Formats: sequence, C-alpha cells, structure tokens
Amino acid sequence: MADQKDNIDDFKVQTAKHPNLGPAPSQPHSEQSRDRLSKRLSTDSNGTSDGGAGSSTPVEVTALEESFRRFAIHGDTRATGKDLHGKNWSKLCKDCGVIDGKNITLTDVDIVFSKVKKKSCRTITYDEFKVALGDLARKKYKEKAGDEAEAEVFKLIEGKTPVIAGVTRAVASPTVSRLTDPTKFTGSHKERFDNTGRGKGKAGRVDMVDTSGYVSGYKHRGSYEKKVNKPTEGKPV
Repeated sequence: MADQKDNIDDFKVQTAKHPNLGPAPSQPHSEQSRDRLSKRLSTDSNGTSDGGAGSSTPVEVTALEESFRRFAIHGDTRATGKDLHGKNWSKLCKDCGVIDGKNITLTDVDIVFSKVKKKSCRTITYDEFKVALGDLARKKYKEKAGDEAEAEVFKLIEGKTPVIAGVTRAVASPTVSRLTDPTKFTGSHKERFDNTGRGKGKAGRVDMVDTSGYVSGYKHRGSYEKKVNKPTEGKPV
C-alpha cells in the first residue's frame, strides 16, 4: 500500500510539472482512414518492379509507371497494380495508339506478351512491360534507333488512362426491326400480340375453349342478356 501511494504521489508531481502529459487525443475516423490511405500509397510508390519493392527510400513514380498501374488495376478490384495481365496489356496498346494496324497489330502485341512473360505466369511486371514496349518500338519505328523508338512509344503511353466505352447502341437494320416489330409477325406468332403490340399472355400461347355458347365471329354477343335483364321501372307488376 505504501508503494502504491508513493507511485500515485510521483504521478501527481509529474502531472503538475507537465500538464500536457497524458494519452494522445484520438483522431476522427475520417482522418484515420486518410492516414492509412497515404501510408498505403507511399508503400506502393516504393517501386513496382521486384527490385524496388519494400525499399525504405521513396521512389518517384514516372508517368509511364503510373499509366502501367492504371491499366493494371482496370476492371479488377483485387489487382495491386504491380503486374499486368494479357487482356489489359492489349487494351493499353489499343487505347494508347501503339497498335496502328500496319506495323503493329493485335497479333504482334499478343506474341510479344507471351515472349516476355515467365512461363509459369499469366501476367508481366513493370520491368517486363518496358522490355515488351522496346520490342514493339523497334518494329513500329523501324527508321529510328532503339532508344529513340522506345522514347516515342513511351510518349504514347505516358499519362494515359483506360478508355471506358459507353453503352453499346442497338444497330437499326431492316432485319432487326422485322424481328422486334409485332405488327410484322405472321402465323401463330401474330396471335400472341394484340393490335397495340402488347402480349396477350397465356391467351396467346394456349387455345382457350370458348364456353359462352356463341359461334365464332358473332358480333351481337350479349345483346340477348341485355334485353332479358332490362330494368322494369314504371311498369306495374
């Protein structure tokens, strides 16, 4: 008990000397999330290639590497941005204008991708990505030296982001309109829709038996019931 009392007295003395001593104030949730995000970005910016991963010294991300990351995570929420699979590699070459249809085709892009990637992998790293661009550059710009050709291809990709296409519009053609316009249907298909083009439901798919007693095509259906059930107001009973 005496030791505990001495400890309490010492704590009071320290608190009196340092009034700001105490538990650090907790940050709001939004600030904590912002701090975690900044730490993750700073960790990822330590290099995309295997040589720069885990480095304690921050490495400046170039415009080419930034474009590589954007295409690497495109359409994949689980992607880390450190490797690029074949589908997004082809999209990168197409969106950035590397594929011109003459010197570079989609087939050339696929061949280079299979050439630079490891046999057991389905993706390429940033270093392999630059090697692939170098092969395409020498084929695309045959009149230029290797370094100049690579620089030209790098300029096509730097700062670019994946192109997100809009909703595909239906092609208006006579064949499509004939297949989708109920007024042009014939035979049994015509019986499934009314004059407004609205489906009849079960009545258009199944032969419904008419138990009314009238022959088909009779236009005065229900007139007899109206005469028989006519109200007798004003007449003596």
